[in-house]
Amino acid sequence: MKRREALKNIGLSAGFVLATPSIFSLLQSCRSDVATWTPDFLSIDQGIVLKNLVDVILPKTDIPSATEVNVPEFIDKYLNEVTSIEDQSEIKKAYDILIAIIKSDYNEDLSKLTEDDYKNLLDTKMNLPKDEIYSEDSTEITTSQLLNSIKGFSIYAYRISETVGETILAYDPVPGAAYCGDLQELTGGKSWSL
Repeated sequence: MKRREALKNIGLSAGFVLATPSIFSLLQSCRSDVATWTPDFLSIDQGIVLKNLVDVILPKTDIPSATEVNVPEFIDKYLNEVTSIEDQSEIKKAYDILIAIIKSDYNEDLSKLTEDDYKNLLDTKMNLPKDEIYSEDSTEITTSQLLNSIKGFSIYAYRISETVGETILAYDPVPGAAYCGDLQELTGGKSWSL
């Protein structure tokens, strides 16, 4: 991995830790109806692709899907309110390239894409050989990097959502008590909610 990329990733990780209270409040503000949500930062087409990608990454099973807990809305708000102006323009370019790939490889009409199309896109474009992941221009975001960041954001937003924290993970509304014992006895084997 390039030194600059490693330092950038370390900086992003530190930024997540330092900005966690702000990010929690940002996620809690994501309360719109999933069907009527329109993106603030992304275009309508980019929002459609994001919604479908996060549902392929975190589909509905016996637990809610990513869109049911407003993960696409969180990602859009985060990109709009937290990301720097310079990074925003690079992210927009990367999304435009992704949309162009989808339209040329799958279907011009984004509403006609199937879940299998999105799975195929992730399988072919997300995990590439290292020499294809990074662009010659160090400021340009490749499709692989964009898809991997969508995956990371999706998992992060899903884990810190109120629905997941209170209904899926072990939740204590009055934190601070010290628990000693077997995880199976204390929480039924579940991780603690943040």
